[in-house]
Amino acid sequence: MLIVQKYGGTSVGTTERIRNVAARVAKYHAKGDKVVVVVSAMSGVTDNLIRLAKDLMPLPNEREMDVLLATGEQTTIALTAIALHSLGVPAVSLTGAQAGIVTDGVHTKAKIQNITPKKIHDLLNQGNIVIVAGFQGQTLEGQVTTLGRGGSDLTAIALAAALKAGLCQIYTDVDGVYTADPRIVKNAKKLDEISYDEMLELASLGAKVMQSRSVEFAKKFEVIFEVRSSLNENPGTIVKEETRNMEDVVVRGISLDKNQAKLTLVAVPDKPGVAARIFKALGDANVNVDMIVQNISHGSGVPATDLSFTADKPDLLKAQNVIDALKPEIGFGKVLTTENIGKLSIVGVGMKSHTGVAGKMFETLAREGVNIEMISTSEIKISVVVDLAKGEQAMKAVHAAFFG
Repeated sequence: MLIVQKYGGTSVGTTERIRNVAARVAKYHAKGDKVVVVVSAMSGVTDNLIRLAKDLMPLPNEREMDVLLATGEQTTIALTAIALHSLGVPAVSLTGAQAGIVTDGVHTKAKIQNITPKKIHDLLNQGNIVIVAGFQGQTLEGQVTTLGRGGSDLTAIALAAALKAGLCQIYTDVDGVYTADPRIVKNAKKLDEISYDEMLELASLGAKVMQSRSVEFAKKFEVIFEVRSSLNENPGTIVKEETRNMEDVVVRGISLDKNQAKLTLVAVPDKPGVAARIFKALGDANVNVDMIVQNISHGSGVPATDLSFTADKPDLLKAQNVIDALKPEIGFGKVLTTENIGKLSIVGVGMKSHTGVAGKMFETLAREGVNIEMISTSEIKISVVVDLAKGEQAMKAVHAAFFG
């Protein structure tokens, strides 16, 4: 069988853990399986590289950031290959470009456009374990690109689809997907299975188990995958297409995203085209906007509105620069920003057929004295923005309300 395995930063965080990964991979190879291993940078390495760059410049050039950050995964692939060699197992490491991963030219958030896996197939047929650097690729013009944080998940899912792998395993530092982050909610329960849509919502809402774009890719190409721990042999959580019995569970999971920032534009002229101009400019700057709330003033004078939206914390400075550039053209008042928010979300395909879920969530938060700043809903999720200082308290309370 052809197997794709992905190991995250914690799983390869030390040379001892890299040895453990090599031993695990070697067992599959010994059984006759063809194994492709995708690895992340060692835990802490990417953050340290970002810190070094920002010591030199607050907003570094994105092309150079890609060149810099790609070195993290390249270190890990070489070390993993060396660990396998020490066990007498043939292994070859490949950068994203060498593995045939072609991306668009959007630096720091590139999308995979194509994968030509011929080199991987050739190396597998020669009896090698192939170790591929996650999180990175190359444009047709030869520019190094990265896929955004958590991009190694996307590399693994995309390779599994391109190679038509029989099994795709995402190894992390937890046993699978839980009803909430077990590091915060001690009695969180592990799920045996979860639908693509539920996993996609949880991933996009801050659950750190999977990167959202990788789940989207898996759904599109019907790649069934398993999330499991690299630190033990316990079975994990299967992520697959929704089945009828999944609707019996009203809420599948709860997430808390601490990586959000909120911007509020005060006294924005209330006329057609203004919001379009603002969000087009943010989109052109590759700032991913999440929740949006507009409050129209009904007082006297010139019609105006306060416009609030959330974005990822790393994009806050970029978003501020875009907004500042628009101010003379649009003529709004001051801009308020805060990073002290958390986005609390509940997710479940069962919400489509059960009522009273929002009321129960809001009642629980009110009882805890947690104020709701923004609300966003979809068919299978409810998200609220709360004070970051009360985020974990709110998460525990909502989990207790729905899971006991």
